Amino acid sequence: MTALGENIRNCRERAGISQEELALKIRVGTHKIERYESGEQTPEMETVLKISTVLDVPASELMERIYQTNHSGIDHEIEQLVKEMGTKKAKLILRKAKGISDEDFLRVMDVLYEIKYKKA
Repeated sequence: MTALGENIRNCRERAGISQEELALKIRVGTHKIERYESGEQTPEMETVLKISTVLDVPASELMERIYQTNHSGIDHEIEQLVKEMGTKKAKLILRKAKGISDEDFLRVMDVLYEIKYKKA
């Protein structure tokens, strides 16, 4: 099993999502999820981003060798991002994101991507 495959499986199980549910949400066959998790196949970056969105885990963490959390169970990257952007902003973003559908969340992520990377 690859680090990516193991991280996908661990994060999926932590989220309480079956392989079938994950496959349905990212629009691939269940066999693909089995192959990704076993390391038989490596997903395209677009698929990694979809998986990360569904599992609510940054893609960078899915691709890390080891998925790490601190003593309180909070992801290190989340902790660092909250420090960088400030607690007030982080809470506001999380509160707004909490109530939207997966589809709307993907649309928001697309808009943020456009703003950050495709400015002319």
